[in-house]
Amino acid sequence: MEVLPKSRLLRFVEQAYHLARRGVARYSSKFSKRRYTLHQHIVLLCLKVRKNTTYRMLLDELIEMPRIRRAIDLEELPSPSTLCKAFNRLDMAVWRVLLNLSVTLLPTNGIVGIDASGFDRSHASKHYTKRAKLTIQQLKVTLLVDTRVNAILDVHVTTTRKHDSKIAPSLIKRNTGGVAVLLGDKGYDDQKIRTLARETGVRPLIKHREFSSLHRAWNARLDADLYGQRSQNETVNSRLKRKYGAFVRSRYWWKQFRELVVGCLTHNIDKAL
Repeated sequence: MEVLPKSRLLRFVEQAYHLARRGVARYSSKFSKRRYTLHQHIVLLCLKVRKNTTYRMLLDELIEMPRIRRAIDLEELPSPSTLCKAFNRLDMAVWRVLLNLSVTLLPTNGIVGIDASGFDRSHASKHYTKRAKLTIQQLKVTLLVDTRVNAILDVHVTTTRKHDSKIAPSLIKRNTGGVAVLLGDKGYDDQKIRTLARETGVRPLIKHREFSSLHRAWNARLDADLYGQRSQNETVNSRLKRKYGAFVRSRYWWKQFRELVVGCLTHNIDKAL
């Protein structure tokens, strides 16, 4: 009997299943019905984001994917509501653990860029919103991206217009072990950020806002080749939106936050293939 090669989708599922088994218990509690494992739920939720689809459409496609189902020991497909409830139950802490584990799959080099981008909280068409004079509120998503392999080390999401300089400190503190050089544009020009970075062993390579000739001189002395790697952040932001959608499907802010972290996890697993 001919053995078929593994598709990229199958390898994605196997890798996601492996991560889930490393980072999460098999069941949420000893009182669980044990019909499906948390590992299976996590893989299916990642697969939904990767395919940029709905619960119902994903499960409909899985009917014709026996190899995918066998890879995660899924004998019976759950209902869309079961998957939705599983997503509600899985805390942000679980997804952050999995995101951290996914970084270990990639050969990072510690040269990390920080940058923010906006994700729509609705998928109404741009043409319609312009004609109807509607304002679609966006989520501000700040990513820490390793420039060697475009791995997402961490993500910060907010519904407010919080300034970049107020967001960076928490990301630096959470990732001191994985960041050697921090690349940032003028939005992160804050002496407190530079001081914090140096105190935690991180070299800040952040452009100065040019209010004087001294600031222009400092910018001219920046390592241009190293600073130029910051463009990888824009590449990753673009890839997330093209592959997984430039909007979030969930209605509630806490589910929107989780949805974006799952997107970052999915991105890392995809890159590891």
